[in-house]
Amino acid sequence: MRPLDEKETTVVFEKLFKFVGNNLKNIVENPSHEGPDSTPGRYCFRLHKNKIYYSSESIVKRATNVSRSNLVSVGTCIGKYTHAGNFHLTVQALSLLASNAKHKVWLKPQSEMGFLYGNHVLKSAIGRITENIAPGDGVVVFSMSDVPLGFGVAAKSTQDCRKLDPNAIVVLHQADLGEYLRMEDDL
Repeated sequence: MRPLDEKETTVVFEKLFKFVGNNLKNIVENPSHEGPDSTPGRYCFRLHKNKIYYSSESIVKRATNVSRSNLVSVGTCIGKYTHAGNFHLTVQALSLLASNAKHKVWLKPQSEMGFLYGNHVLKSAIGRITENIAPGDGVVVFSMSDVPLGFGVAAKSTQDCRKLDPNAIVVLHQADLGEYLRMEDDL
């Protein structure tokens, strides 16, 4: 387990910025009240076995007592590097993204299961959508009762969505809560 170097930090922050925008500052400066210290610490990003973890500094200090081969996880795994060197956010980052999301889409109740099975979001499935979404922006997908279901990338802008065919894809699927069941062994 080690801190991210400058290139890795840039790649992770660019990916997070795509979803949270200027709220990235809230993620980085979030105070941590974990551990025995009376003063709040901070959260940090750590790399361990090609996975990026978001963890409090007090937990990271305690994790140094565990050998690398025995260390399974430290904090929340928010993403991983592929063999090609690309960074992908994982479904575990959903709570972090949902609390700081810049662009949101709410699904109709009858469409939630389709998204949780790994399908893209169609225009007919959208209950509400935030304004000023551009194609390529990161979008967090919610149920109508504000439960985060997953995230993806906008295929169309908010203005284009109004005049689209009901079967047109609006959000390209990246991750959803159904992955906890579908990819149980990989997570």
